[in-house]
Amino acid sequence: MAKALSFGPDYGFGLYIHWPYCTRICPYCDFNVYAAKDRDNAPLNAALLADLERHRAVLPEHPPLGSIYFGGGTPSLMSAPAIGKLIETADRAFGVETGAEITLEANPVDISLEALEAWKAAGVNRLSLGIQSLDDEALRFLGRDHDSAKARQSVAETLQVFDNMSIDLIYARPGQSALSWKTELTDALNLGAPHLSLYELTIEERTAFGQRAKRGDIVPMPDDDQADLYELTQEVCNAKGLPAYEVSNHASLEAYMSHHNLTYWRGGDWIGIGPGAHGRLTVDGERIATHAALRPGDYQAAMDSAPPQSPGVMLSKLQNARELIALGLRSHEGFDLERIAVLTDHPVNRTALSEFETAGLIRRNGELVTLTPEGRLLADRIAAELSP
Repeated sequence: MAKALSFGPDYGFGLYIHWPYCTRICPYCDFNVYAAKDRDNAPLNAALLADLERHRAVLPEHPPLGSIYFGGGTPSLMSAPAIGKLIETADRAFGVETGAEITLEANPVDISLEALEAWKAAGVNRLSLGIQSLDDEALRFLGRDHDSAKARQSVAETLQVFDNMSIDLIYARPGQSALSWKTELTDALNLGAPHLSLYELTIEERTAFGQRAKRGDIVPMPDDDQADLYELTQEVCNAKGLPAYEVSNHASLEAYMSHHNLTYWRGGDWIGIGPGAHGRLTVDGERIATHAALRPGDYQAAMDSAPPQSPGVMLSKLQNARELIALGLRSHEGFDLERIAVLTDHPVNRTALSEFETAGLIRRNGELVTLTPEGRLLADRIAAELSP
């Protein structure tokens, strides 16, 4: 039986905290980030705390938080006391479930046993480590500020303190061969992290790489070659016992899947605080999209001013349905046709559904629709064609 709503906190409730500063901005990065320099972080820390209190005022009926995620940017640049204060304030405002997943994204150069212990004492219980590559030449190309030796060391030290950890890698780099990627990926899997996030290099127009590609200095890998590397990735990870539970994410056990990201893919609610952070909230039975001011100064000024009359923009039933399909298809759980039917009078494209099933790109189990391994290569296209 379908739940009363097709979205909302019954499907998960999380908190995303965006820390926008980095010591170095990577040439491929398209996130809302700024150079850290010698900034006074106290005003931003105060604004984040104020934003939490504002959300509490409009969300009186929500359950305790099941996850907190510190993303960025480079949130490992935050002080451990500031991290702890945010977790404490979130707990006071909303409650935090016992055993809730609390993730901190970290840069390898910020890793030390002392820092790891301080983050753990502050309340963090999961680390996401952006090593990006284990190849020194690739790390230089990607503009990273660490080498492969530091990447390996940071994983080993993290595993001494955090059993639950993830590492990020970027592949499908220009000129990368299948053999070199297989070797690098196998090497990464042997480091022992129970979760890997594996992303194909995407060159966005407004990034430094985008400008270089426009000049012809970088030639992106052809789509067919990227697809070959994606399929190779699945083979290698499956053989090592880390199958994909989402298009780009792999875990050795269900316990190590990202609980926070599953809230996104399931259509749950999350609070988004920090410059440029997005959120999805259920208020009086309606789905609200929130988007904080992009620039840190504007965000801080907004927290010093009177609260807006509405927490965000109300999404239509059709927008909600399309989000549920697009996000749901990304994970191994898929999406439920019954949830879409309850939400909107606009039906899923049944003709496309049948064609994709016949082609072996999706599976049907009653009302549940999931992608096959082959379908994951076309996830965005399939979601678009199925959507009402």
